[in-house]
Amino acid sequence: MMKLYSGTSCPFSHRCRIVLFEKGMDFEILDVDTHSMPEDLAVMNPYNEVPVLVERDLTLYESNIINEYIDERFPHPQLMPADPVMRARARLMLFNFERELFVHMKTLEDGAATKKTLDAARVAVRDSLTQIAPLFTKQKHMLGEEFSMLDVAIAPLLWRLEHYGIEMTKPLVPILKYAERLFSRQAFIDSLTPNEKAMRK
Repeated sequence: MMKLYSGTSCPFSHRCRIVLFEKGMDFEILDVDTHSMPEDLAVMNPYNEVPVLVERDLTLYESNIINEYIDERFPHPQLMPADPVMRARARLMLFNFERELFVHMKTLEDGAATKKTLDAARVAVRDSLTQIAPLFTKQKHMLGEEFSMLDVAIAPLLWRLEHYGIEMTKPLVPILKYAERLFSRQAFIDSLTPNEKAMRK
């Protein structure tokens, strides 16, 4: 059985929990206190971070790598596009998200960050989301009508917008409607920890 070492409020662990619940398979989630990491985690992941997936003699870290493995190992429902060209485009979008959007999540999660750094990260996230917002006036999900790994990747950030103190401006309305569609999925609801539920009033 797959075991996922998961931070109870970690947005990157949240991504992996969403995929596991979307697949509806047998797995075990091991809650990790990210402020007091268990010693064996540093052995499994040299960066001493969650999430970490363990299956038999395979150990993986980094949420996008874990999620692609789960998607290939349990192909139904398929979350990465079947077509190689579309799959490459999806990977490129995920890479761009990491560089331009999710890098700021790490700052917003950093308890030692200064107010100036946090404010800059909030503005960067808001501006990035404003750029992609028009997409959702034309389609239901990131890649069109079908739910995909890109929706999985961004859902934990959208859940935490208020928690991170990101200002909701009028241009973000399509994003907020899209977010509600993601939050209504049963797998998303099942993936939430008590800590994450408490992030939204």
